[in-house]
Amino acid sequence: MDVTSEPAWLQVFSTVLLRAHVWQADQIAETVEASLSRLGITPTVYLVDHEQRALHALTPVGRPRPVEVPVDGSVAGRAFAQIRSLSVAAGDDDERRRWWVPMIDGTTRIGVIDFLLPAGLDTSSPVLQQRCELFAGLIGHLIVTTLPRGDHLSRLRRTRSMSVASELLLQLLQPLTIVCDRAAVSAIMQPCYDVGGDGYDYAIDTNHARFSILDGVGKGLRAGLATAVALAALRAARRDGQDLMGQARTADAALGEQFTDARFVTAVLVELDLETGVLHLLNAGHPAPLLLRAGRVVGELEGVRRTPLGIADSHPKLAEHRLEPGDQILLFTDGIIEARDVTGELFGVHRLVALAEQHAAAGLAAPETVRRLSHAVIEHQHGPPSDDATLLLAEWSSAAARRSIP
Repeated sequence: MDVTSEPAWLQVFSTVLLRAHVWQADQIAETVEASLSRLGITPTVYLVDHEQRALHALTPVGRPRPVEVPVDGSVAGRAFAQIRSLSVAAGDDDERRRWWVPMIDGTTRIGVIDFLLPAGLDTSSPVLQQRCELFAGLIGHLIVTTLPRGDHLSRLRRTRSMSVASELLLQLLQPLTIVCDRAAVSAIMQPCYDVGGDGYDYAIDTNHARFSILDGVGKGLRAGLATAVALAALRAARRDGQDLMGQARTADAALGEQFTDARFVTAVLVELDLETGVLHLLNAGHPAPLLLRAGRVVGELEGVRRTPLGIADSHPKLAEHRLEPGDQILLFTDGIIEARDVTGELFGVHRLVALAEQHAAAGLAAPETVRRLSHAVIEHQHGPPSDDATLLLAEWSSAAARRSIP
């Protein structure tokens, strides 16, 4: 059979879509295998763990699971990190070849699919590559829609138990990455299994991108609850059409109503006009974002800081900046720059700046940039952060969108 045949692939897609209406998460691997078997292709689906350190195989029930594949130092990991399909030999004594194809849900990376192809096949065919990438995209979408139906996929992506605060925030947060044709926004949080009060949010509508980063005072569940209240209040006010000032006032009121101990949340709220590049910023007691231009950090996005959310400010002010196409804005919580190594040395803004410039020069996509920055903080501490450490990178450019899809 011609493995590039459009009717054959249409049948493959139809089989998966029809089955997806009623499948359980532990039936995905079996369905994917059965749908491609008619083409002589053997697929294996891999999901990335929450740390974004390793890829874990999703296998049919009863079949031994292959060992995890590291993201760093493997072909599969390169396909994931670079968001690029890679073709390699199946083995030293094997005439077959395989395609490692990134699997994304829209633009959020969730893993890869290993397509083991029949011997003698022309794997240089762009049509075959396109078919595999479309199939991987479909499976990525379907996996994400299947996640809420059970715990099978969630367990596969976890390498340890998750705290109650992390479980709470995980259900409230947006996917790690969003992309439109003019901008990309990507975030990451550590320690992913024990985060307390950090959070982020975003929305892109018409000509505006709105994004924010939050850090609830304290640790554990109470910090997580404060951040959850602030996040929900900001989101509700934004969806009600309120501007940044109104959103902050709504969060002030919500936190004051729910907590009697003057609990507060630091935050940066940003609104970017995607037509003009005009950026408005409200800083509520939070570290100032960094502005990268042409791959270099040119300064902080400063402005008059108001009090943290939860402590009403009678004279808040917005900062206004004008971006240039290609500019990047890096938001972070204090857990990034205050991370210490065994000698007590801080990770610091200077190290964050140097690494951000290094990754910008390499032309990395936003999700890969924040992944590497986050791991650099962990490596600096020789273990998980002692405090929540969150990053959010936004880029105003069409190139950012192109780098975020296969």
